[in-house]
Amino acid sequence: MRYIEANGYSLEVGSLLDSSFAQLLEDKYAESKKIIIVDENTHEYCLEFLVANFDALSEAEVIQVPAGEDTKQISMATQVWEALSDYEVSRYDVIINVGGGVITDFGGFVASCYKRGCDFINIPTSLLAMVDASIGGKTGVNLGGYKNQLGVFSNPVGLYIDPEFLETLPAKELESGFGEMLKHGLIADEELYRDVCALMKSGEPIGEDVLIRCIEVKNKIVREDPNEKGLRKILNFGHTIGHAIEGHYLNSQPLTHGHAIALGMVMEAYLSVKVNGLAQAMYLEIEAFILDYYRFPKFSDEDIQAMLLLVQNDKKNRAGKVLCSLIPEIGRCTYDIPVRQELFLEVFLHFKNQQLNLN
Repeated sequence: MRYIEANGYSLEVGSLLDSSFAQLLEDKYAESKKIIIVDENTHEYCLEFLVANFDALSEAEVIQVPAGEDTKQISMATQVWEALSDYEVSRYDVIINVGGGVITDFGGFVASCYKRGCDFINIPTSLLAMVDASIGGKTGVNLGGYKNQLGVFSNPVGLYIDPEFLETLPAKELESGFGEMLKHGLIADEELYRDVCALMKSGEPIGEDVLIRCIEVKNKIVREDPNEKGLRKILNFGHTIGHAIEGHYLNSQPLTHGHAIALGMVMEAYLSVKVNGLAQAMYLEIEAFILDYYRFPKFSDEDIQAMLLLVQNDKKNRAGKVLCSLIPEIGRCTYDIPVRQELFLEVFLHFKNQQLNLN
């Protein structure tokens, strides 16, 4: 078991059976109601394991929500809050989120708002959630096509990352997680970036060592800047455009979050050449590797205009300026860099003209 110091909560990597999860339930929540939030995937592949192995969960209530980004809406949160009220859940009970990034974002938001704050535990089961979404206390839901417009910073009381759950994932979900792993290397650790590239090329299983290195990149940043006032903004590399792509195609050609962010990183690396000093050769290296694994949907002129509008309304903007986190080199990132609207139009047109098709 690997214990990682986090912001006031337990972050453990290793078998859930060897973790402090059972002890936490017995010591702190012996008299509390336990609510498990799952989607249909984790209900099928993970729930039985939890209930069979942890006696404290034998009488837990289970709330199942639909899998996918559509769950992250205030209307769905309202339904879950109503269910919690029906179950007479108090603010002294505990919610256990079992799933990928959607579930940890959504479940954390639900818990943090219910009766002004109910404890919650995250058990991430996707690669993306393990290395990124479940770490750092960001919770939230979307507002239409705008990603994570409603949310709060709120840390779980425990975060338990069991790599065994990765065996339940299809290739598409592994590729999504790799998108965020590549990002961690691009913004903070060139060696990590190259190791993740090599791992993707090899097709070998994800080792616990590289998993922990990615977790530590994210955890170190959010410990230093928990509420995103400065350094934490570098984690947004690829997200200004990536969120626009993800939101725009949500109902027509849905992309996984990691896929959209990978495309966003290529496009924001292009912007980094223009305004942040990234060498052209380094950009071309990034582009060539990422586009071997992640394909663009076709951009029509109407698609581009719609995505530019999403960019203009990104939650990170300030005083009418679109502010990006961009890389001057692999392994380093700077933040709050203003980017003009015409440059966003240029980068969208650049990739439209490449006529890359989504596989």
